[in-house]
Amino acid sequence: MTFRNGLASLLRPEDSVLVLIDHQPYQLANLNSHEPQMVINNTAGLAKAAKAFGVPTILTTVVAERGGLLFPQITEVFPGQEVIDRTLINTWQDPKVVDVVKATGRKQLVIAGLWTEVCVAMPTIQALGEGWDVTVVTDASGGVSVEAHEVAIQRMIAAGANMMTWVAVAAEWQRDWARLDTAAKLTEVFVQHAGGSGIAYLWEQQLLNTPVPKAAG
Repeated sequence: MTFRNGLASLLRPEDSVLVLIDHQPYQLANLNSHEPQMVINNTAGLAKAAKAFGVPTILTTVVAERGGLLFPQITEVFPGQEVIDRTLINTWQDPKVVDVVKATGRKQLVIAGLWTEVCVAMPTIQALGEGWDVTVVTDASGGVSVEAHEVAIQRMIAAGANMMTWVAVAAEWQRDWARLDTAAKLTEVFVQHAGGSGIAYLWEQQLLNTPVPKAAG
């Protein structure tokens, strides 16, 4: 087994490409590994982080005519961008998607989708076999059961995939808060989508901007 370690193994925005797979109503209707709203929130946060860092993002659905359109919380981040609709369950077997990914020239492939055990596992395992560095964003994905999601994660780890949550991905892209061109953008994403962490930041700003009361007397 080849271990993923060392500085070079960390995600870099200039080398990353994000593929969001099948975040559609049909899949969401039978999502049981996570609270559905959490997955919508996390995926939107991931999409906004990718945009903030200039990470190319490929949007794809499967048979959208029957399964429904991609969540608007995602498409609103990339207005006017084509959503690639497929018939193939395995995204990595669809040349329309793969050609767009390859055209970016990047090799750090970041994937999230519904369901983990099908539409995430298949392309992840195939891409790993073809030499790609694959990271799966587990909390922007989900399965039909907790077991299905967790077994899929174990299967992909065994195949060599890297597992992360969306905030960890965003933090790894940022790497240094001295990168001021993206720090403010990422902070805004965290305020909108990182739950308690975002609220704590707003509270911190409130306290820093609150005058210290003058001593009585």
